[in-house]
Amino acid sequence: MEIYLVDGTYELFRHYYALPSARDAEGREVAAVRGVLASVLGMVKAGATHIAVATDHIIESFRNDLWPGYKTSEGIEPDLWAQFPLLEEVLAAAGIVVWPMIEFEADDALAAAALSAARDKRVDRVIVCTPDKDLGQCVQGTRIVQLHRRTNVTLDEAGIIQKFGVPPSSIPDYLALVGDSADGYPGLQGWGAKSSATVLAKFLKLENIPADWNDWQL
Repeated sequence: MEIYLVDGTYELFRHYYALPSARDAEGREVAAVRGVLASVLGMVKAGATHIAVATDHIIESFRNDLWPGYKTSEGIEPDLWAQFPLLEEVLAAAGIVVWPMIEFEADDALAAAALSAARDKRVDRVIVCTPDKDLGQCVQGTRIVQLHRRTNVTLDEAGIIQKFGVPPSSIPDYLALVGDSADGYPGLQGWGAKSSATVLAKFLKLENIPADWNDWQL
């Protein structure tokens, strides 16, 4: 059995900007919801039997208290923002498991579900459907993989290493160094993708990097 875990927030954004506007009888914008629903039902028609979708019911999370510049709902177009509760309602009505996240993020739900499902011996593979770099840290061998549904690219552990130059366990440290504009944190000045990957390939974690790392033979 394969478990598909879908980033509903990403899918809603993707379809909102990819599809022409469509409104229901009440005048509500619904094109993105229709697009995501059709996409998820397409997964079912293609043979997927176990699917769950996580959404950011509230964009802000506990991380906003930790980092003032972390992503917020500011700037999200009203017609897009209004479709989040509708998407959750429609997917649930279609029999899809939905996790609308409030204090935590959709990413947190996907990560927790991936690790939980991977422990189940009945599960052959867990497929985390999102392009979000953060979720790369969840990849384990070929058992937990990351699928970018728009490009149809699947990354297992070897794929993560090839793409970023570090193993999945070092992805949080890598992103802390290079930054992630999608989440609103800048990284550290002077640390690019190549230097970060080179250093972390040796030391794996930020805490292991010595203060005089420049003097080390890398």
